[in-house]
Order: sequence, then C-alpha cells, then structure tokens
Amino acid sequence: MQVYKKRHPGWNYGGSNWKLSRSKIDLFMQCPKCFYLDNKLGIKRPSFPPFNLNNAVDTLLKKEFDIYRLNQTKHPILEDNNIDAIPFQHEKMDTWRENFEGIQHLHEPTGMIISGAIDDLWINSEKEVIVADYKATSRDDEITLDDKWKDSYKRQMEVYQWLLRQTGLEVSEKGYFVYANALTSPDNFNKELKFDLTLLPYVGDPVWVEPTIMKIKETLETDIIPHESPECEHCKYFALRGECDK
Repeated sequence: MQVYKKRHPGWNYGGSNWKLSRSKIDLFMQCPKCFYLDNKLGIKRPSFPPFNLNNAVDTLLKKEFDIYRLNQTKHPILEDNNIDAIPFQHEKMDTWRENFEGIQHLHEPTGMIISGAIDDLWINSEKEVIVADYKATSRDDEITLDDKWKDSYKRQMEVYQWLLRQTGLEVSEKGYFVYANALTSPDNFNKELKFDLTLLPYVGDPVWVEPTIMKIKETLETDIIPHESPECEHCKYFALRGECDK
C-alpha cells in the first residue's frame, strides 16, 4: 500500500526551493485552503495521471513554431487568421518555456519569486509581444472560452502577461490560445491522429495579479488555515468523507 508523504520542507513556503508559480497562484484563486495546505504544510491535493498526449501535442507545436521562429516568417495559422505577428526571437525563450524555471521575477514588496513557464511568444509590427498558449482537446462542438473552468486558462495568460511586463517588454493586451482539436471523423485510426488548429483571441486584464500576490503573502504568513472555497470539490469530498468515517 502506498503511504502518503508530506512534501520536504525545502519545497514549502519559506524553503530554499519554493517559488510562487503561476499554477500556485491559480490554486489560491480556486481554493485558499487547498493552497495553504499545499504550500505552507506540504499536503498536496491528490494528483491526476499526466496528460501525455496533450504534452506531446504541446512539444510538437513548439518544434513547429520554432521552425518559423528561426526563419522569422509567419506560421500558416497566423497567415490564415490575418494575425499581424511572427514567432518572437529572444535569447531566453528556451528558459522561459522550461518547467520549474520559466520567467522569474523577484516581487520586492513581498520578497517572493513569481514564476511561470510559457508555451510561446509572438511579436507584431508594433513590437508588442503576444502571449500564445497551446491547448489540446477532442470535441465535436465549437471550441470557445466560455466554459467556467476555462477561467483558469484566462488567469494563466494574464499572469504570463504580468510577468513579461516585469521584464521590461512591451506586451500586447491580446493573447491567443492555439487549440489543437483531435478529429473523430476519419473512418479509421491507422496509427495517427488528425487535428484541426483553432485560434482563440483573448484580451487579458492582469490588474488582479498584484493584489492577489499581496493577499497570498498575507495568507502564508499566518498560522490560521483559511476557509475553503464553496466551489472546491476536493474540500467537499473530504468533508463528506469525514462525515462517513464518524
């Protein structure tokens, strides 16, 4: 039987390895209690199996856009959608896209390092950097950003926009989600998946990021576990589990 182990203290708040990542900021927005248990006490939510197919699509899209980055030409999806942009060349692109590394900024008011690993950056003729984020799915209906759970995607992009502005770059308010949609219409599998690419624009407003960072610092400095979010399925599950165990 596998025994649950708390995280090594060095990876918790105050430890030498701890950073406030984009995903941790989003966890705080989802549920302050789960965030506190994770980052202050080292008790993570139960994890999901890795999305290996999604990760493969992500990797292949990066390789594909890198070809156009090297040549400084438009990717076909940018041509097809009349987007004034080409892939952005920067000496730190590989670092900025690396998990557990990413873009890093020392937030002086809190002393915390804020980080986030991007998928891609483009640049337009106005020399504005555009955040691009890859997503993979398989659905027959129209792909939109209207689903409630996609609020997390929007916050993700806004954190990236905020981080990039801290580096001194001029960042466009408009970013794009590149959706790779696996098709189920072919008559057979034949050892390959076919995808449609859809480009979804999103105008970000990172005004919430700075006050949220301050609130996170305040939360982590207290010894009081915050209340759970009313919408948190994890907290609801463990509350019901506790009732059943009585």
